[in-house]
Amino acid sequence: MVTVMAATAAERAVLEEEFRWLLHDEVHAVLKQLQDILKEASLRFTLTGSGTEGPAKQENFILGSCGTDQVKGVLTLQGMPSDVNLKMPRNNQLLHFAFREDKQWKLQQIQDARNHVSQAIYLLTSRDESYQFKTGAEVLKLMDAVMLQLTRARNRLTTPATLTLPEIAASGLTRMFAPALPSDLLVNVYINLNKLCLTVYQLHALQPNSTKVRRDPWPDGSGAVLPRTSRGPGMPTPSLCTWRWGSQRLEVSHVHKVECVIPWLNDALVYFTVSLQLCQQLKDKISVFSSYWSYRPF
Repeated sequence: MVTVMAATAAERAVLEEEFRWLLHDEVHAVLKQLQDILKEASLRFTLTGSGTEGPAKQENFILGSCGTDQVKGVLTLQGMPSDVNLKMPRNNQLLHFAFREDKQWKLQQIQDARNHVSQAIYLLTSRDESYQFKTGAEVLKLMDAVMLQLTRARNRLTTPATLTLPEIAASGLTRMFAPALPSDLLVNVYINLNKLCLTVYQLHALQPNSTKVRRDPWPDGSGAVLPRTSRGPGMPTPSLCTWRWGSQRLEVSHVHKVECVIPWLNDALVYFTVSLQLCQQLKDKISVFSSYWSYRPF
C-alpha cells in the first residue's frame, strides 16, 4: 500500500509539473498562434481606406450564369458603386440599375463577420505573455469565449439570414438603386459560404378577387422565403408564392439567381476552421488533466 501511494504521489508530481508547463508555456504559444491566424483572417475583411494593413478590397465581382443572360450584376463588397442589368423575359427589355453615389452600401454579413473576428482577437490579446493562468478553468473560459466569436463569424458567412419577401421589400437595399427599382422587382444580395449571390424576384399583382394559388420550389437558396403567414405548420419546402404588400396581393412570377466565387472568403473560412480546431485541442489537453485531478482511486 505504501509503495502504491508513493508511486501515485510521484506520478501526481510529474503531472502537476506538466500542467504548470502547459499553463505557463503552451497556452501562450497557442494564443500567439491563434492571434497570427486571426490577424490574417482580419486582413481579408479590411475595408477600403481603413488603414495601411492588408489589401484594399476594391475588386469588382461579376455575377452571371452560363445558362442565361437575363440577369447580370457587377458588385463590390465595400461600398463602391455597383450595378445590375436585367433583361425582362416578357419583351426582352433591358433594365439597368446602379447604386446611388450618395449612399454607401456595405453587406451586413461581411461587417458582422469582421466584427466577430476583431472581438476574438481582442479576447486573445487581453492575455499577453506576461499574464499567468492559474487554473485550467480559466483557460477553458477564454477558449469558449473565443470559439463563440469564431463560430458566429463563420455562421454569418455560411448561413444567410432567412428573410421573407416583405422583409426584403422593406430593406434598405431596395432604396439603394438609381433609378429606383420598379414596383414589380425585388433584389436581394447575400453571402453563401464563399459565394456572392444576387437574386432578383419579378412580381405580378393579382386582382383583388383572384383565387389563384401557385406553388413553386422554395427556398431558392437565397435565404428568402415566403411570408410566414402563408406557410402552414409543417408545410414542406414547396409553399404558396403569393403574398400581400400594403393593399396589393402579389405573386412571384420569376426568380433569377446569379453568383460568383469570392476567393478571399474561402481563405477566411479556412482560417476560422483551423482556429476552432486549435481552440478545441487546447481545451482537450486541459480536460485530460482535469479528469485526472477528479479521479480518486482510494
